[in-house]
Amino acid sequence: MSIRRLPSHLVNRIAAGEVVERPASALKELVENAIDAGATRIAVALSDGGLGRIEVTDDGCGMTPDEMALALERHCTSKLPDEAIESVVTLGFRGEALPSIASVARLTMESRPRGSDGWRRVVDNGELAGEGPAALPPGTRIVVEDLFARVPARRKFLRSPRAEYAAALDTVRRLAMARPDIGFAVEHYGRRTLSVPPGQDRPVRVAALTDRALAENSVAVDWVRDDVVLGGVAGLPTFHRGIADHQYLFVNGRPVRDRLLIGAIRGAYAEMMPRDRHAVVALFLDLPTAEVDVNVHPAKTEVRFRDPAVIRGLIVSGLRRALDAAGHRSVQRPAEDALARWQAEPVAYAPPPEPVDAMVATAEMVPMRTSLFDRRPGFIAPPPQARAEPAWAPPPERADHPLGVARGQVAKTYVVAEAEDGLVIVDQHAAHERLVLERMRAALAGGRVAAQALLLPEVVELDEPGCDRLEARLSELAEFGLELERFGPRAMLVRATPALLGQADPRGLIADLADELAAFDEALSLRERLDHVAATMACHGSVRAGRILSVAEMNALLREMEATPHSGQCNHGRPTWVKLAHGDIERLFGRR
Repeated sequence: MSIRRLPSHLVNRIAAGEVVERPASALKELVENAIDAGATRIAVALSDGGLGRIEVTDDGCGMTPDEMALALERHCTSKLPDEAIESVVTLGFRGEALPSIASVARLTMESRPRGSDGWRRVVDNGELAGEGPAALPPGTRIVVEDLFARVPARRKFLRSPRAEYAAALDTVRRLAMARPDIGFAVEHYGRRTLSVPPGQDRPVRVAALTDRALAENSVAVDWVRDDVVLGGVAGLPTFHRGIADHQYLFVNGRPVRDRLLIGAIRGAYAEMMPRDRHAVVALFLDLPTAEVDVNVHPAKTEVRFRDPAVIRGLIVSGLRRALDAAGHRSVQRPAEDALARWQAEPVAYAPPPEPVDAMVATAEMVPMRTSLFDRRPGFIAPPPQARAEPAWAPPPERADHPLGVARGQVAKTYVVAEAEDGLVIVDQHAAHERLVLERMRAALAGGRVAAQALLLPEVVELDEPGCDRLEARLSELAEFGLELERFGPRAMLVRATPALLGQADPRGLIADLADELAAFDEALSLRERLDHVAATMACHGSVRAGRILSVAEMNALLREMEATPHSGQCNHGRPTWVKLAHGDIERLFGRR
């Protein structure tokens, strides 16, 4: 077959395949054009998820009739004043979006510059269908109807209208997050589904578009290194989600999806979040245009950095510093199902038992009668598992301590404290696990962790691959105070353990470390491997559930938590403490 020049309508359809993958892709191009036109308000109206109709109205600079004609031609743009394609600062510049959309749909463009009359131009699947005067306020209105109606091969691969609408809404949400100075509104079948006013602060805009609870459960990110600036909002480690749909990334104001950035977020939250959960973040990265290539993908949803390692390190450092400043904070929103279990059961009246001597009555007599607090015959509630002891020293003032003053211990596991604004319950094992980890990190930053020699070295038997992995990391483990030697093909000799761990179990510790290295040794950087090692050691050296603590020990635990970064969550991402505010307690007792 000989080489031939393709007809213009086919070229437009090929370009449409690159730029317009689905209704959300067309909507993205139209909204980006409105942003680049200097709009302060952008309104979007959809039907059938954008398959039937997409309408975008803005109050931007508008276009003259001649400019409208050029805008619908391929490779015509006002966004690239010279040939420095790498220095583009607008959201788009290829000059293909409008003609590509018009080649696979019916596109109506109406525009009016300030001080001039309005004009309309209609293109139906690549053919000019009409033009003439139009009445509209200054700005531009573009309507796209019946997308891919004449391209059935493309249309049949689209998803349901509901799924296409969800993608379109997410597109507008990301663009609105990038530009809090612009007001955005979205309607679907005439119902307003998104509305944010112009001029909002960035944290307020992010919370309004994601989860309003994020405002109370997040920290601000503000980090500068050389010419690179990282800002945004990062959710607390305990404020997480099951999927990564609430991770928003922006490079020079452009929403992107980048594996490097997502990996950096995962690394920053390592050892602070369960492995199957994902952080809620909105990060805004600003850097010189020469350091990033935004023309990697036709839709510009991907970027390429000149020095990826520097960018990843910047994100990890910035997020870690912001989360360090959160201190002992944790998400304080008691689960609804947990609060529901506190509801009072109906009280069933039972006649008093036969009189007996109170000194003779014992727990063995309880099963012989029905519980007064449950209607089920023979129901036996377990005895309360709580303890308290006199605090011989005067208790500290509650107002001076966010986590309050210890009042007792429940089930030898939970410390109950009274704070100025409610009741605090602390998981002693989870909390101490985090405290030990942070002590180890601080000691490592100062040089190395102090070691405590064992009176008699202990031999730990493992499989040969496990011993090989540990032997390859002897120097790294020694920095944590763990001194090992190879003792034959299937055993390791433990000569010293970290002094911070106290009476740790060397066998369990070494076995767990071997498993951790098997799972993550090759996939993680040195720093991330060290974090995994420290977390595993901290778990073995923390106060276990079931240990009775004195009041002084409970208060010491609370005070150290208040002064320790990340103490609001354990090394596995679970919260270390929860609070029942006075209002929550009053609701439990029907006072509200």
